[in-house]
Amino acid sequence: MAIRREDVTRLAAEYSTRSPQEILKLALDNFDNIAISFSGAEDVVLIDMASKIKKNVHVFSLDTGRLHPETYKLMEQVRERYPMRFEVMFPDAAAVEKLVREKGLNSFYKDGHNECCGIRKVIPLRRKLSTLDAWVTGQRKDQSPGTRTTIDVVENDKAFGSAERTLTKFNPLANWTSVQVWRYIREHSVPYNELHMKGFVSIGCEPCTRAVLPNQHEREGRWWWEEATLKECGLHVANLKAAEG
Repeated sequence: MAIRREDVTRLAAEYSTRSPQEILKLALDNFDNIAISFSGAEDVVLIDMASKIKKNVHVFSLDTGRLHPETYKLMEQVRERYPMRFEVMFPDAAAVEKLVREKGLNSFYKDGHNECCGIRKVIPLRRKLSTLDAWVTGQRKDQSPGTRTTIDVVENDKAFGSAERTLTKFNPLANWTSVQVWRYIREHSVPYNELHMKGFVSIGCEPCTRAVLPNQHEREGRWWWEEATLKECGLHVANLKAAEG
């Protein structure tokens, strides 16, 4: 039985100190039409955990067309390692062609990243989420300065759901730190992006991601030409603003 909208606040409080595995089990036990969003190290940890709870877990990833070669390699490693349904979502070709024709390949350096991310990431994600009742993300509270500190382990998705169609969002790693994520990766031999060995921490599209220096925050390698509090691609920002309000 799916979790009712009115139960989410109670469950968020009840599961706030539970393990990621317990939160994942809550999600997978209550929803059949649910998928894990995969892009980075946290998401592979969740896939590894989920594979030990339920067979044939549904996983999807967004291919923006601008990813690093190492990211594509990781996608195939994950596909080969885990028994799951793996789906890749692509942006609308006509929309990408129009953006590139009118503004070039790298307009985000001048105009900001929101337009490009909207076309390459947000719209394909919205298309996918419109087919689901719930989804799982690898968001952590400590990932981004000032923007992710209010994440709940389970929430009503206000960005991609609606009053007519409830979409439940699970963030099982919300209370974990990067140290805990990487401890799990080492202990369970979970595959990860080779760029992590070259100083990359938070990895997105190739032109918008760079390695960080020692003691820099992980998100400083994303959209480094923009102000720190703007470093969200739009996949979670509406939910984050709602939580702050």
